[in-house]
Amino acid sequence: MMTRAKKEQDVKAIKDKFAKAKGAFIIDFKGMKVEQVTSLRKKLNQADSEMKVVRNTLAKIAFKDHPDAEKAFSATMQGTNAIVFSYGEVNLTAKTLADMAKDVEVLQIKSGMMDGNPMDEGKIKFLASLPGKDQLRAQFLSVLNATGSKLARCLNEYVKKSQEGGAEAAPQA
Repeated sequence: MMTRAKKEQDVKAIKDKFAKAKGAFIIDFKGMKVEQVTSLRKKLNQADSEMKVVRNTLAKIAFKDHPDAEKAFSATMQGTNAIVFSYGEVNLTAKTLADMAKDVEVLQIKSGMMDGNPMDEGKIKFLASLPGKDQLRAQFLSVLNATGSKLARCLNEYVKKSQEGGAEAAPQA
């Protein structure tokens, strides 16, 4: 049996995690084997995320200080739940959860929240399909670089052709 002090400590820990997190997800892990849960936790740690198994009543108390979380998660807080807090790139966490859900059929992603906006399962799957920030930056820089490179090649070809034309034109004169 949990003491009142332990419950208050757990509620405070959940509130603190919500304050630090950029996003969060509610998952149902009932039926997963211990090795699968351990594997999921390791993969989430690599994605700068953390999974916390919570009692629904304590989570609902913690949501009162975070109205966005209460709006996003109050309807899905039934059954065996864990909250996955994403401290880094939220799409990387979503991708990790979606990949694990493909491998482990009993893992269910119930709902999510990013920047205070609730997400259903469809939005979470879409978010998981997006590339990470570093990859997007690289793609953007390659687009910017490609334009300058094409301009430089075009000008270089123009200079070459004018030099070739100038060299041929001089002996004829």
